[in-house]
Amino acid sequence: MKELFLACCLLVTTYAVGQQKLTRTRLFDSDWLFLKDSTVRAEQPAYNDANWRKLDLPHDWSIEDLPNQAPDQVAGPFSRASVGGTSTGFTVGGTGWYRKSFTFSSLEKGKTVLIHFDGAYTETDVWLNGHHLGYHPYGYTPFSYELTPYLSSPGQTNVLAVRVKNLGQNSRWYTGSGIYRHVWLTVVKPVHIAPLGVSITTPQITGKSAQVQLTTTIDNASGKKMPVSVHTTLIAPDGKLISITYRQTITASANGKTERKQLVTVTNPQLWAPETPHLYTANVVIMSGRKRLDSVTTTFGIRSIEFSATRGFVLNGKRVLLKGGCIHHDNGPLGAAAIDRAEERKVELLKANGFNAIRTSHNPPSTALLDACDRLGMLVIDEAFDMWQRPKKPQDYHRFFDEWWQRDLTAIIQRDRNHPSVIFWSIGNEINERADLSGLEITKKLVAETHRLDPTRPVTEALCTFWEHPGNVWEDSDKAFALLDVGGYNYEWKHNESDHRRHPERIILGTETFAREAFENWQQVEKHPYVIGDFVWTAMDYMGETAIGHTIIQPKADKDSTRAVLPWPWFNAWCGDLDLIGFKKPQSYYRDVVWRNRPLALAVHSPIPDGMKETVTNWGWPDEQQSWNWSGLDGPGAEGKPLQVRIFSRSPLVRLELNGKLVGEQRLSDTTITATFVVPYQPGILKATSFENGKLTGTVELRTAGKPHHLRLTADRSIIRADRNDLSYVAVEVLDDQDNVIPTADFPVTLQLSGVGELAGVGNANPTDMSSFQQPQKTTFRGRCLAIVRPKGAAGSITLTASSSDLQPGKLILTVH
Repeated sequence: MKELFLACCLLVTTYAVGQQKLTRTRLFDSDWLFLKDSTVRAEQPAYNDANWRKLDLPHDWSIEDLPNQAPDQVAGPFSRASVGGTSTGFTVGGTGWYRKSFTFSSLEKGKTVLIHFDGAYTETDVWLNGHHLGYHPYGYTPFSYELTPYLSSPGQTNVLAVRVKNLGQNSRWYTGSGIYRHVWLTVVKPVHIAPLGVSITTPQITGKSAQVQLTTTIDNASGKKMPVSVHTTLIAPDGKLISITYRQTITASANGKTERKQLVTVTNPQLWAPETPHLYTANVVIMSGRKRLDSVTTTFGIRSIEFSATRGFVLNGKRVLLKGGCIHHDNGPLGAAAIDRAEERKVELLKANGFNAIRTSHNPPSTALLDACDRLGMLVIDEAFDMWQRPKKPQDYHRFFDEWWQRDLTAIIQRDRNHPSVIFWSIGNEINERADLSGLEITKKLVAETHRLDPTRPVTEALCTFWEHPGNVWEDSDKAFALLDVGGYNYEWKHNESDHRRHPERIILGTETFAREAFENWQQVEKHPYVIGDFVWTAMDYMGETAIGHTIIQPKADKDSTRAVLPWPWFNAWCGDLDLIGFKKPQSYYRDVVWRNRPLALAVHSPIPDGMKETVTNWGWPDEQQSWNWSGLDGPGAEGKPLQVRIFSRSPLVRLELNGKLVGEQRLSDTTITATFVVPYQPGILKATSFENGKLTGTVELRTAGKPHHLRLTADRSIIRADRNDLSYVAVEVLDDQDNVIPTADFPVTLQLSGVGELAGVGNANPTDMSSFQQPQKTTFRGRCLAIVRPKGAAGSITLTASSSDLQPGKLILTVH
């Protein structure tokens, strides 16, 4: 009878009072009022906000159209006068205010009320009913406040006001502005489980069982000691109840916190891994007698991780090679808004393109991203800081580091420690003082604090050549590496073998690498167990650091250009394997071959005029496409002009044909996977094949598309939830009459939407197209653009139509349930 009673208590996720049910923690994202202005006294409840805009969070105002649009000066969200300039992609910050009114019923009287922000960029002040709750300066870490002392009486209006400032030069990339991640409200009894107060580890795993240790922190704000018992239910990935644990009563200290540890054995555990991301659920309940005080539900994975220079990275007893990509936190046309589906799609795209790991450069990610990594099986380097005491930009986090680093590091680790996807903590990226005495002391403190907060994961830091200290040499990094569990190498793979000879105990991780060196880096990972992975810069295009992946055509006689960035109208870094809207770029096909995910790939270089040469930046890729349509080469008299064609393959023999005629064949080896041909252009079919031991191993074709004929709309999902955190991504493509995408088609498209949804954003991959991300028009780039549809919150249907002059329109109907 006792067991049945406990099971009923433990599986309840809401508490009932009379006929009403009150959720412990609820999303607090809807129905905010917003004003982009540095107005005064907006924190006061009586302030008149009647003319403010109503919106739902997450929200990023820097992606929104600016007023006073002017040709070549202000376009969409971009301004030539942007303080951030090329670093933030010419977007604009400023000051924004948010206000939200709400009431509580008498059922919630006497409860403790907390508000949690997952992230707001960047300097944030929060008030409730005119009372200042606090200030938070770091735009990437979560923060919370207790509202209880300042709440109005039941039935009376409360006004929450939030001011967010994004001022000055404070970042090297696009950050977005505002409350760009979720907000939650928690209502609990005075004796409750502390925020982020359930920590779960798996200290021992064997083939037949796993120990799961749960540490629960109880917060007693009642003013008196209270006997409390802690009960835990574990639920298997298939939803079956597998364990009910009962513990004797403990005493929760008055006005303090009390910890309780529990050790549970799970038989025949289903282990979490990228291929099998099995998630368990723990429901922890605290009770006083038979009175239920509070409960928290947490997902977790059972998995073991080990690192050594002799075995590499070992997950669940098996060596795993980290196929990694660095990402920034923006979501392309949505800006920095961390809508759940946007974060999930990002992980889906990277998984589909062979990645099994990401580095959240150079800041902690959203909770939504880590939740997606847990569900989908993506390993994560969770990075904390891009600078410490010394600045990279005048107004960046260095101003707050000494006072805030410990609080921010604690917030990151306590929030993210239960995510099985997180396998590293990174304490910094290319830190200016990394090898100085002051920097080494900071490293010691950060590593020690990280180990104290979470002794189960290794600590790394990404180090690079001493570009800011030309007098230093690479070996000066040794003292910093000696303090780390794993050494992060940014673009330094050529030191791997010599460093191993000097320091055979060092574990090396390629925390940033160039796309053009993917093959060389991966050879190192496959050859040496002490090199555990390769993280390309970057897995996906992002806004800011404009054009670091560009190419330049210049006279052959000129010295190679050394420009790292390009000016207006560039806004996109253009260095990703995937473009800004999620489609593959040429380097992604190359990486597929490097990682043996496809047998061969084919790329055609755009024509280079006579007397000219191409210069490619370190982060760039030659101006190639998977295309056999070339604007300017398919007119009268253009046939026969030479084009460079490259085949990538791990097979020993590749062959190239054009319109059924052999162009040539080449042999490849273990040291090269690239064959280069010069092909006189003729429209038709360009075909590459690969062979091993006389057997065909792969075929790829590029076809010349015909004239533009119609538009096609394709949704990533045609059935979505009636939830503001869901989205449908709709590709709009220009096709010929045989349904081939036309890679030279740049057509203005007009979108019309009706039904229970709205247009959340539009975009294309063009790194210089500074048109609006929010208006229902976009020009295709290389035959494509993207529409992002967001449900309004009700069930029904959404109809999206795309039209363009001289093309047959496209239409798509989405179902919302």
